[in-house]
Amino acid sequence: MSDEHQPDEPTSESTPGSSPDAEEPTQPLAGWRPTDADAQPQGHAYGQAADAPSQPSQPSEPGPPPYGSTYGEQPRAHDPRPEPPTQPQPVQQAPETLAFGRPGPPGPAGPPYFGPGPRPYPPVDYARPVPPRKVALWVWPAVAALALVVGLLGGLAGGALQDELASQRGTNDNGLDGVRTQSAAPLDADNGSVPAVAQALLPSTVQIVAEFDGQAAGATGSGFVLDREGHVVTNNHVVASAAEDDGPIVVIDHEGVRHEASVVGRSAVYDLAVLDVDGAEGLEPAALGASQALHVGDPVIAFGAPLGLSQTVTSGIVSALDRPVTTSGESDDESSYINAVQTDAAINPGNSGGPLVNLAGEVVGVNSAIATNGGSSGEAGNIGVGFAIPIEQVITTVDQILRTGKAEYPVIGAQVRTGGEPDSQGATITEVMPDTPAERAGLQKDDVITAVDDQPVNDGIALIVAIRTHRPGETVEMSVVRGGDEQVVEVELDGKVG
Repeated sequence: MSDEHQPDEPTSESTPGSSPDAEEPTQPLAGWRPTDADAQPQGHAYGQAADAPSQPSQPSEPGPPPYGSTYGEQPRAHDPRPEPPTQPQPVQQAPETLAFGRPGPPGPAGPPYFGPGPRPYPPVDYARPVPPRKVALWVWPAVAALALVVGLLGGLAGGALQDELASQRGTNDNGLDGVRTQSAAPLDADNGSVPAVAQALLPSTVQIVAEFDGQAAGATGSGFVLDREGHVVTNNHVVASAAEDDGPIVVIDHEGVRHEASVVGRSAVYDLAVLDVDGAEGLEPAALGASQALHVGDPVIAFGAPLGLSQTVTSGIVSALDRPVTTSGESDDESSYINAVQTDAAINPGNSGGPLVNLAGEVVGVNSAIATNGGSSGEAGNIGVGFAIPIEQVITTVDQILRTGKAEYPVIGAQVRTGGEPDSQGATITEVMPDTPAERAGLQKDDVITAVDDQPVNDGIALIVAIRTHRPGETVEMSVVRGGDEQVVEVELDGKVG
């Protein structure tokens, strides 16, 4: 054996029964299997190192390895490992890695080492990965079938959600309660000054230019600012063609600034529409009043852009209240029936959608139609008879549009005669549809309805207007004449979108 393989000579007396040339017995740690990296030189005393014998001898008897002498003393001959100092510094142990990469408890690490060179005891014995379990062959087809079912259900649910969102295009779930409207009247009601009303309302009035039958700027009208979120109220017939063709709509404010606008929702039967106007958040909203507080003869002021002349103001009085008016559409669902405020304030084409205002500066109606020698129309000039949609109906319809992007109107499920009887004393029913409120209330063909609640009904148009002043779901009382006998029936109104 060469010198480099000889153990160091002891510096003090050896343990009895040992010789300097004898190999020192060692006891492997529990659970340790020797590897090539473990055959490292081992030292005797703290701060000294020696070469380990090339062939370590087997221990004479089993048992744990004894520790050597204390620091500064000669270690015992049978224990070549150094004695740790009195205050050893802890050695950071690496956590054991178990299967699936989760850290587990540490394995046996042996006593701490403080000398130079490699560690004289075995490293941590890391657990080997657990072999994966075999999966039964029938599992994979089942998983694939389940994934297919889940995918189909998810697609159906996603499509239904998209349809629902598309059908509800409102901008605010709380309707008018969720937007910042003007609640206080800008003026005192007894101020009696038309110029003061004009100065207060002109900043809230806008001109509307929209596509009509494919022609840009083919339709002109008016509107007023509803809230500080940039919503504008106007007539449906001003923007209907542009909305159907997805054509451009431009709103021009009182300073002449042009804003692009889109339709939030509209109602043909009430002739109302709500626009969402880009950059109109800074415009001043108009205050909303009450048409029910009006009296015949009260002064009113009309605002708008008649004949394309923006920022026009005309004044007059209330000529009549609760005037049944209709404007014809392509179908009955597109015909507008108005329980109108009648005024002699000059209203011309282009005034449509503009506000009708009282002396307190509050909007009491939306200018919608004018009377001509040929009937109610928006195409002829003013002859001193104009009609506005009552603000109460405007509030109801606008609230629905802001919530859902559409508006519902009440129906009873019966057809009535709307013309040809100038001296009739009521609305004659010509047909009752099955499974409708009219049938459930017991109404029959040829019944004549003479009143809805306390409002008299003279003809079919008056009946439709009286019904449409209510909301779907409400119950109304109808006075009915059948075979010369009069009776009162209760009808719960149904709803229809339009």
